[in-house]
Amino acid sequence: MQVIRGLHNLRDEHRGCVATIGNFDGVHRGHQAILDQLRERARALGLPVTVVVFEPQPREFFAGDQAPTRLTRLRDKVELLAEHGADRVLCLPFNDTLRSLTARAFIERVLVEGLGVRHLVVGDDFRFGCDRLGDFALLEAAGAERGFGVEHTRSFLLDGERVSSTRVRTLLACGNFAQAARLLGRPYRLAGRVVRDRQLGRTIGVPTANLPQSARALALQGVYAVVAELPDGRRAEGVANVGWRPTVGSQRPVLEVHLFDFDGDLYDQTLSVVPCAKLRGEVKFDGLDALKTQIGLDQARARRFFATADDSLPLASAPLAREAVTSDSSAGQPADHDDG
Repeated sequence: MQVIRGLHNLRDEHRGCVATIGNFDGVHRGHQAILDQLRERARALGLPVTVVVFEPQPREFFAGDQAPTRLTRLRDKVELLAEHGADRVLCLPFNDTLRSLTARAFIERVLVEGLGVRHLVVGDDFRFGCDRLGDFALLEAAGAERGFGVEHTRSFLLDGERVSSTRVRTLLACGNFAQAARLLGRPYRLAGRVVRDRQLGRTIGVPTANLPQSARALALQGVYAVVAELPDGRRAEGVANVGWRPTVGSQRPVLEVHLFDFDGDLYDQTLSVVPCAKLRGEVKFDGLDALKTQIGLDQARARRFFATADDSLPLASAPLAREAVTSDSSAGQPADHDDG
């Protein structure tokens, strides 16, 4: 899988593809259905699959801190897109230059001159261009003129509702990780590299692995019972705080994980952490003694949770079986192409 950063890095060998455009935040099952659709067309034409994404995402550019939190970092998104069939990802910097392009200019510079697109799959409510004239009808007309086909995404429904990044965010905020995993097609996870911090946890008998997080990708905040996948493939249960650690303070959000019955050195190693149950929100306590007391209560509650959890408990690397869903190519509602 190849990642191309910016139009200036496109080469002749990148021209000629089946493409789609969107945020693809979370690469959930609606997005996966789009990728399935792309692969079908790509096989028929003998062409690679190219996914065009933006960094930052357009809503982040315009709304700043008011934009929805991300479900996936760019790195994780690229890995998931590759896993589900993308051959190339074109990552366009969303800046004043890109936002100032008219719809016609975007078609010419990105789709025709840049990618030499042969077939395009987008939602029929897709909008683009500074003049707000870019829509499905304009793409169809441009395709007829410039020699590429245009097809709208098929509707993808689960339990009678459209799968969307917004729905996933809502479920995660509510602590409904089982349902979020159904929409994602896999357990939701947080990952990062363990760094050395102030090691305050050791002073109160609760050593933790600290994984800095991006504030932009903080879909969770609070204390959770978690399952962590260790670098050697083993899994360990534990409790984790996600957020700003209000009692001790933090300049950036941190995933702070205490693993039960674990003794080892994880510094500079990568952990994948799956939240299984929300225990409480973040609270600022009056000093380390009060924090230590609460951590003891959190650990006890997490251990009780794992002692009674059934076999449906999510595991860090266990994919979920595909379920029957509604997929209707004639439906008017797109499969979350622009929302996430």
